[in-house]
Amino acid sequence: MAQRYDEMRPDHIAFIEQQKLFFVGTAANDGTINVSPKGWDSLRILGPSHIAWLNITGSGNETAAHLAQNERMTMMFCAFDGNPKILRLYGKAVAAHPRDEKWDELAKLFKPHKSARQYVEFKIDLVQTSCGFGVPFYDFVGERDNMDRWLASKGEEDIEDYWREKNLVSVDGLPSHIFEEE
Repeated sequence: MAQRYDEMRPDHIAFIEQQKLFFVGTAANDGTINVSPKGWDSLRILGPSHIAWLNITGSGNETAAHLAQNERMTMMFCAFDGNPKILRLYGKAVAAHPRDEKWDELAKLFKPHKSARQYVEFKIDLVQTSCGFGVPFYDFVGERDNMDRWLASKGEEDIEDYWREKNLVSVDGLPSHIFEEE
């Protein structure tokens, strides 16, 4: 049975910290809804109603484009081992780019990453837990090294060229604001 909370409790935080994967859902005012899987060491819990996560380079930049128009965001965590559980966080988020005041403050929370394109700061309005009985068991084998290998062959200019090619606009043509001149 689903339960609702105004903020994360210590057991919710402990559950989140054990997960290797989380999902982020966003939507602009119109158009497609995006759900993105996130991994690595890219999430920081800053308080019972406050999270920051590192948004690294990907083949699209839907989250930033959506948040520029509509700050609503949902994060979801699932137990793939142990006791079944699904935890959803609902609230509002803002993307910080390298040119923004918040960038340096948020960057200090993470190891430097060559392809960091935004940090997302998330303020939680509602926490919901549910059973997760339908989520199958999966074993974590390890992190993929594809991004590290790709980055090893790229300089800063190459990454910015990739952003210009793949990350300027969303699927629906909304600007991601990855560059100031957009």
